[in-house]
Amino acid sequence: MNAGKSTYLCPIIINYLIFLSMKTIGKTALIILAMGISSVLFVQCSKENVAEPVNESSIANTSLYSAEAGNEAGQTTILTTEGLLQPYACIYTFPVEELSVDETDALSLMREEELLAKDVYVALYAKYHIPIFNNISKSENQHTGAIKALLDKYELPDIAENHTAGVFVNQDLQSLYNALIAQGLVSINNALTVGATIEDMDIQDLINLVENKVDNADIEFVFNELQRGSRNHLRSFNLLLTKRGITYVPQFISPEYFNEIISTPHETGSGCPN
Repeated sequence: MNAGKSTYLCPIIINYLIFLSMKTIGKTALIILAMGISSVLFVQCSKENVAEPVNESSIANTSLYSAEAGNEAGQTTILTTEGLLQPYACIYTFPVEELSVDETDALSLMREEELLAKDVYVALYAKYHIPIFNNISKSENQHTGAIKALLDKYELPDIAENHTAGVFVNQDLQSLYNALIAQGLVSINNALTVGATIEDMDIQDLINLVENKVDNADIEFVFNELQRGSRNHLRSFNLLLTKRGITYVPQFISPEYFNEIISTPHETGSGCPN
């Protein structure tokens, strides 16, 4: 394979193999297998690819590198008395409704899943010092804080009480975290792909929960807001990957929905419902 072709074909081959794998194995196993495949192929690509590297300073003024990249677009930066960014303060305006077991489980899952995203981005920022990881990790901290507010509202135990970065009660998430970190520390390209993968997974998980597990208005509201945030994050990671000549292939959401997301502008906060 010549150097020019490897720049574009390697990421396409990697993502295509990931896409095929998802049809036959579970989510955690998929990620672990995909990361293993990616590590081998990215190393080979790096050996073959002699094209000039991307000039990071040339895109330093894009939203991906700006201080705004981690904020939810259009979201106020004023903290409420509950310590939450808008629109999550709306949690307290909804009535308290009876919780199902599925809803309780959904809150525990998303509490740690949002922490996983934050912890991965913090670790990748420490490695590469690319502002997108630092900025989006702050949004993820707001996301997991919104779930914590719901747990407090319903007087539920917090699965992530005294959370230690990179340590999770949910062992599927623990395995996933380990695999994502191992992959992300290989290269900047891998790290950005990990970011897109996390947001891709979060969107699909939230869709499934809203459609099949959740009917309480406050939980549904927060989960829909988290989806909006993850769509914005996916747009940002995808844009930077594209600038590096890498095609991200969605592993969880449909290709049609992925294309819809990346072809539309960043979304603004919906605000509190009337």
